[in-house]
Amino acid sequence: MKGFVILGLFAGPFYLAQTSQDSLKIHNIESVNFTKRLPVSKEIISVERDLGNKNLGQDLPILLKNQTSVISTSDAGNGVGYTGFRIRGVGGNGINVMMNGVPYNDSESQGTFFVDVPDLASSASQIIIQRGVGTSSNGVSAFGASVNVISKNPEEKFYLKSDNTYGSFNTYKYSAETGSGKFWDNRLSVMGRYTKIHSDGYIDRAFSDLDSYNLTALFEENKTKIRLMAFGGKEKTYQAWNGIDKATWESNPKFNYSGAIYDENWENIVGFYDNETDNYRQNHYQLLWEQNLNDYWNLETTFHYTKGKGYYENYKQDAKFSKYNLPNLSANGNEIKKTDFIRKKWLDNDFYGAVSTLYGKFENLDLNFGIVGNQYDGKHFGNVTGVYFPQISEHEYYRNHSLKSEIAGFAKAIFTLNRFEFFGDLQLRKINYDTEILQQGDDEGANLNKKWTFFNPKAGINYKIPSGKVFLSAAVAHREPNRDDLFANPETEAEKLYDFEAGIEKTFGNIVFTGNLYYMNYVNQLVLNGQINNIGEFIRVNSGESYRMGIELGAAAKISDQWNASGNLTLSKNENRDFKNESSAGIEMLGNTPISFSPDVIANVLLSFNPSKKFSLGIQNQYVGSQFLDNTNNESLKLADYFLTDFNAKYTLNLKRTEVDFKLLLNNIFDKKYVNNGYVYDGPVYFSQAGINFMFGMSLKFQ
Repeated sequence: MKGFVILGLFAGPFYLAQTSQDSLKIHNIESVNFTKRLPVSKEIISVERDLGNKNLGQDLPILLKNQTSVISTSDAGNGVGYTGFRIRGVGGNGINVMMNGVPYNDSESQGTFFVDVPDLASSASQIIIQRGVGTSSNGVSAFGASVNVISKNPEEKFYLKSDNTYGSFNTYKYSAETGSGKFWDNRLSVMGRYTKIHSDGYIDRAFSDLDSYNLTALFEENKTKIRLMAFGGKEKTYQAWNGIDKATWESNPKFNYSGAIYDENWENIVGFYDNETDNYRQNHYQLLWEQNLNDYWNLETTFHYTKGKGYYENYKQDAKFSKYNLPNLSANGNEIKKTDFIRKKWLDNDFYGAVSTLYGKFENLDLNFGIVGNQYDGKHFGNVTGVYFPQISEHEYYRNHSLKSEIAGFAKAIFTLNRFEFFGDLQLRKINYDTEILQQGDDEGANLNKKWTFFNPKAGINYKIPSGKVFLSAAVAHREPNRDDLFANPETEAEKLYDFEAGIEKTFGNIVFTGNLYYMNYVNQLVLNGQINNIGEFIRVNSGESYRMGIELGAAAKISDQWNASGNLTLSKNENRDFKNESSAGIEMLGNTPISFSPDVIANVLLSFNPSKKFSLGIQNQYVGSQFLDNTNNESLKLADYFLTDFNAKYTLNLKRTEVDFKLLLNNIFDKKYVNNGYVYDGPVYFSQAGINFMFGMSLKFQ
């Protein structure tokens, strides 16, 4: 099996050969055109063409799992609900995700929660992935990659569309979408989509109930384009973030400790709380204004507002009254110090701001000036209700408030001289984070005021060769610690990264080849220490100095009119230098150790067969090397390597004014038992992933 994976040297994602030109004709976004010319490693993905055959309800990180250097994870084990990804071994906290250039990472945690925007891919036209530092963007600095999801515009003609899916673990998706086509003298068009997704999950009780919507209005007249968008979702998921120990994984991999209720001796589980759930609603509003000023200058300005509110609920057994700022009770002359509670921890937040970018295009010079101002206002609070004492109802036991402001500006330029293109990028970013405890309780919150000012320069060179180019780039990036980092240690330092990249893009007839060398040198990198906090989030620590280095290879080949082959291969080395392991026993010097969650090998091989325009078959193979759960180089805390194979098929039936697509997706067809995520708690803890499973979909489009 492993030998077959090395064929990834000679294959790569087929979109490399096409570079999404079909989408660019529809979405003439200056940022995409500018990005294509940059001397950085990147992928421009057409959602409909490259992801459409497997977009049957799984979350975006799962749809992207075969991209270069990507590993996707799923708490529920089947790609629905809480999912995430890592790129070059860097987790979601280090991947800068944007939606139409608007930061999506949570301002405090820096995480990305795609469960809050289910079925996101169905409303997207393109996804741009820049690996490494990339170029200046909006939001937190990219320490592994940046991902920009670009929404699709309404179509020019009226249509009705329905997507319906059913699959393993009682997973189903119902989606309805409509577009008006152009009206009002071809100046205005609108579209809307609503999606309902449910899954019982592979893990016990790890169900997901997800709703999402997207409303878009597009106004175009002469040199002006205005898009007004409202999108978001509501999620209710049974918690599956506890994982299981190794012995349980081997005997009962679907077991879920979340919601467990024990006997009075805490020896045996007597039942499970049926509402051990996470509940959250998130609504996004964006106004995007594109203005062509003259033959040389274009201006893109976006005003945005995101509203999020929700809570997660736990059954807290035999908890002290004092823990929740409650007095002890008396009954029959006896003092009662403990009881069972239902606890809810709330987050009520607002995120708003403006992003503006000016593009200048001259004969040998392209300019790009940007400015962004954002503010996050987060209210954290918790309450409890007594299980056996109904007089205790929605008692608030803690509250804290956070305010985070950011202002940043950048200037980019590409200067062309014969076969050379010289690139420069300067960014100045200033952040202020203030958080305070309004009501003390349960060790929640902190009183902190932190300020950071970062200067991030980047430079690079393209050299044009026949049917391609070679490039070199260097970049410096800084990133502030997140909320959890600072609460664990208020003296946590900001990270610094020096990123060096060299690459080639070359077409040989029907073969497109890309190669990229990278060396990422970190100072005070925040790495996962293998532990999680009380809500399942991974804990990070400054590791001193560390580095990631590797080679990324990709190719795409059009073998014939019916056969296409593609794939990618990443070989890397990821190490902490002179790592110090701090524990209750003291400080242990471990020397150079592997960085957690950073496999040395990631490879994908994809093959597609299209016997006709109506019928297509595809197979995707992924190999991921072994990886450690922490940074101590302990072999007992290593996840084994794994090889997965997925299969998909599509058949299109064309009727009068109606197109019907039938899609089949088989995941993990060889029923591999594997783990791709976990943490450390008195030994390894695993998040089980599903064996063989399927999804079948039918789409109808009338126009």
